[in-house]
Amino acid sequence: MKTKTKFELLLGGLVFSCIATAENISTSTATFDWFEYRGDDRVFEQPLAANEYRNPILAGYYPDPSVEQVGGDYYLVNSSFAHFPGIPVFHSRDLVNWTQIGNVIDRPDQVDFSGLGISRGIFAPAISYHNGTFYLVTTCVDCGGNFVVTAENPAGPWSDPVWLPGMGGIDPSLFFDDNGRAYIVNNDAPAEEPRYDGHRAIWVQEFDPQKLTLIGPRQQIVNGGVDIAEKPVWIEGPHLLRRNGQLYLIAAEGGTSVNHSQVVFKADTPFGPFTPWSGNPILTQRHLNPARVNPVTSVGHADFVQDGEGAWWAVFLGTRPYQGDYYNTGRETFLMPVTWDNGWPRITRDDQPVPYVAKRPALPAQAAAATPTTGNFSLREEFDTPQLPLHWLQLRNPSSSSWYSLQQSPGSLTLTPTSIALGDTGNPAFLARRQQHLQASASTRLHYQPQRAGDRAGMAVFQNREHFYFFGVTGSANGKPQLLVSRRDGDNKVQGETIASRALELPVGQPVDIQLRIQARGPEYDFHYRLGTGTDSTEMTWQPLLLAADGRVVSTRRAGGFVGAVIGLYAFTDGH
Repeated sequence: MKTKTKFELLLGGLVFSCIATAENISTSTATFDWFEYRGDDRVFEQPLAANEYRNPILAGYYPDPSVEQVGGDYYLVNSSFAHFPGIPVFHSRDLVNWTQIGNVIDRPDQVDFSGLGISRGIFAPAISYHNGTFYLVTTCVDCGGNFVVTAENPAGPWSDPVWLPGMGGIDPSLFFDDNGRAYIVNNDAPAEEPRYDGHRAIWVQEFDPQKLTLIGPRQQIVNGGVDIAEKPVWIEGPHLLRRNGQLYLIAAEGGTSVNHSQVVFKADTPFGPFTPWSGNPILTQRHLNPARVNPVTSVGHADFVQDGEGAWWAVFLGTRPYQGDYYNTGRETFLMPVTWDNGWPRITRDDQPVPYVAKRPALPAQAAAATPTTGNFSLREEFDTPQLPLHWLQLRNPSSSSWYSLQQSPGSLTLTPTSIALGDTGNPAFLARRQQHLQASASTRLHYQPQRAGDRAGMAVFQNREHFYFFGVTGSANGKPQLLVSRRDGDNKVQGETIASRALELPVGQPVDIQLRIQARGPEYDFHYRLGTGTDSTEMTWQPLLLAADGRVVSTRRAGGFVGAVIGLYAFTDGH
């Protein structure tokens, strides 16, 4: 009979906790009995009144939001790049509390992320609804280009991709006009030779929603941005919408870092001509003091929706740095009201900062989601369901489902090590979830016996294949296991470089029973462990292996790309 030992830690931060059982486990596998996540960011400590909500509405790596209203229901999707499953789908009835109901890319044969860098793959999906059908258009960068998928239920299943040949660029968005005709707008190269680095354009083409094909001519409607004489960069993420019969085009401008913004244009038809507003940008934080307390930065890539009283709201991405432009949590989804100024929309005014707490939309409040998406919370995965929770991720398409199991040791997650390392471009035995807080801690109890030198199992904090930390147990040449922290920071070592280690004085052949803890404190990570086979975890004392490691290694600023850090469970074998 399997015996579980469980422990909880409240460390003023976020906790990932796992336990392995000591019975009925193959010594060549790593087994985790549960996984706990806790968050405790200071900005989330302010209590909420009944009429208030908290930003971000989706904390952690949830960028490029697109939202659609269908009656009293709202659906939201985000970019997922080369993580699998891809394109999370959220549902809400109050625009504040969101529940993930599915993933659009949940079958390995829908798209192929093989060999891709983690920041390639799915860019900026846009969701829309018309006559009983949900449509989603997006780009698979370096893996096929632009495509559309459809579903009767946004929770899925979604169709296989229908590719859109002849349409280059990224960030497509589908718009159904009042007359029933449909159009796709997207970012692409300008019709002329680019005048400067970052010179892009917005294009439009009519779309047949029955045949799922583009029809008619493709036309450029914005060249460069609001004022090409100012050399605006990276006009992207466009959406068309109507209000009181007037057609608007909203788009991001300035690049997705600290100069990010949102701008707006007007036209009479989807083919223009489009006139920019003199009051642009309608959303930005780039002009505010970067030394301000608890800044929200890099805001843009917005989409609009209405509440129960017809007021307009914007979802958009932003970041929460712990210092300068350094953040590990990626680009998050925020919510703010849209006000109208002589027929033009505005989200922020003058020196207005993006608020962490604001007045709720005029919609009946719903119960908080079972899986929290914002605020400080604790969440434990018991691994006692037939499938992993929807928010769990792999790197790229699964090459096989055989390296993890929820059935091998019921009530636990078992990883069978593979020979694909975190620093490779394949699908390693790594399952993770997003880091959603700046103050973070991760704990696990691991039962594992490495079979040879180089084998390893434990936890990893991962940004991309060249920027990650591993903390766990590895085999050594003398047959005795070691505890180590390895780090890859842009070097050419697929397992990273060992930066701290300690021999585990155990009899040869005895499986390791160890608890591991990773604690993130903004720009730093601490690594603690404790040994013991007893069932009462309070009898064991945490010992430091490495303190104050540079957390900026897994920041977007240092690592590059467009994702945020994920943290989870990993197993590797050097065997062939």
